[in-house]
Amino acid sequence: MQFRVLRGSVLLTASLVAVPVALFAASPAPLPAHPETVAAITAADLSARDKAISDDAFQGRGPGTVAGEAAAQWIADELKRIGVAPANNGSYFQDVPAVNITLDAAKSNLVFKTAKGDLNPKFPDQDVYWTPQFAAGHVSVKDSPLVFVGYGVVAPEYGWNDYAGVDVKGKTVIILINDPGNEDKTPDPAFFKGKAMTYYGRWTYKYEEAARQGAAAAIIVHETVPAAYGWQVVRNSNSGAKSWLDAANKNANMVPVEGWITHETAGDLFHRAGLDYQTLKAAANKHGFKAVAMKGETLSADLNSTVTHIKTRNVVGMIKGTTRPDEVVLYTAHWDHLGVKPDVAGTDKIYNGAVDNGMGVSSVLEIAQAFAHAKPRPARSVAFLFWTMEEQGLLGSQYFARHPLWPLNKIVGGINFDANLPEGTAHDMVVVGNGASQLEDILAAALKSQNRVISPDPEPEKGSFYRSDHISLAKVGVPMLYPGGGYDLVDGGKAAGQKLRDEYRTRHYHQPSDEWNAKWDLSGPISDLKVLYKVGLDLANGDQWPDWYKGNEFRAIRDKSMAAHTR
Repeated sequence: MQFRVLRGSVLLTASLVAVPVALFAASPAPLPAHPETVAAITAADLSARDKAISDDAFQGRGPGTVAGEAAAQWIADELKRIGVAPANNGSYFQDVPAVNITLDAAKSNLVFKTAKGDLNPKFPDQDVYWTPQFAAGHVSVKDSPLVFVGYGVVAPEYGWNDYAGVDVKGKTVIILINDPGNEDKTPDPAFFKGKAMTYYGRWTYKYEEAARQGAAAAIIVHETVPAAYGWQVVRNSNSGAKSWLDAANKNANMVPVEGWITHETAGDLFHRAGLDYQTLKAAANKHGFKAVAMKGETLSADLNSTVTHIKTRNVVGMIKGTTRPDEVVLYTAHWDHLGVKPDVAGTDKIYNGAVDNGMGVSSVLEIAQAFAHAKPRPARSVAFLFWTMEEQGLLGSQYFARHPLWPLNKIVGGINFDANLPEGTAHDMVVVGNGASQLEDILAAALKSQNRVISPDPEPEKGSFYRSDHISLAKVGVPMLYPGGGYDLVDGGKAAGQKLRDEYRTRHYHQPSDEWNAKWDLSGPISDLKVLYKVGLDLANGDQWPDWYKGNEFRAIRDKSMAAHTR
């Protein structure tokens, strides 16, 4: 699951990028063997594949690393072994040119100058910062005035503009995480969707809007409850190399300095300006809020970074349709994780990502093998896509959305797997971002075969709908389904389902402890895969062109695309 990361892994240098991709098959350790599997979707096969893809040999699957790209090769080899053909003109790969920018923290600094003295947060324990610009290795901001812009949102449909009446060109904006009203005890569903996060609540949007406003720096305040993750996730995710797709303008349109500060650091900063953080936060949640200049406070920063151009790869396979091969159904999952972090506490430095997203990779491979042995073959083509650089900002899927292998109006729809938990069977299946598309109608019908129903996302405030690769496809109109596993478990009900989610998020998410376990109960995921196989099979053999529901933000994009398809 995405939270932009790559740190501590040994990256391929720019000079190595040009060598043949066969080099990527090299690895510093013997690779795990491809497990013996059967055509049926089984727990034994799912477990064996997860064990293999999360093996230490792949060193946490860091994109652009020798071991990480060996994981991509392993997936391609597995597709070939089970009878799935390459999908990109005879290749199992789609190259994704990218850039890593690694901050040299020892030679960089960020300081808040205040009337009560300089505030120098400790990196990375109290702040993290970086530059997305890669024209040069040095970026500097000098005496940039601070402005508190609330949630940093411009949303005309809600009559909301946090930047109204203020010019922040060349200034530093301090921003709250999530949406206005998101933390209310009884959120108004008509006000920024109430408890459910909108895209305006995502940190990615906040940096994008700050750039549109001309800010010199954009700093987000972290709070664990509204963010839904602790500071350790922010620290681990942003204190080393960060990645972007290669761009001709070298990201000159982006904010020169982006970063986060802890809640405690923000409180100190506001206090030094004679302001109260909680009072201003409350004001920022009400209509009529006006940005507040933090008088007498400025930011100065000098960032020195190493820029490395790399190539990593999406893995792409396909079962070609018999009668309508140009119409394509997608199953997707990201193969990358966080690599190795030499400076992390403890003896285990490898972020194996067995759940995130070894489970997703294994799930798509299970379904791919079932399709490879299906008789008769489906009428439409079915593609199996394994994204790179999800953890670095959904970059692999974003690249595909910009450079699709098939016309977007020929892609029927898709199902994305990301970090589904090992658990027992359930009475339901969660759809993250439910109420979005007609794919849910097809899923609901398939679930009836197991006497199950769709449940809404139990934690919509966490914004998971915007945190995985399906959103890259959604933004270009393709209907995507993001199943979140069972929640109302047969053994223990909703309380047990919530406990599993809480335990994973607090103890294992983006931690070295996210490792394969032979004792996992995989009965729930297997039930889910059988249903989701049926959804894809029905789509592949039918003539439906599911759309987003009326009123959905992606409906107009899809309708325009499909109008071109029917002309």
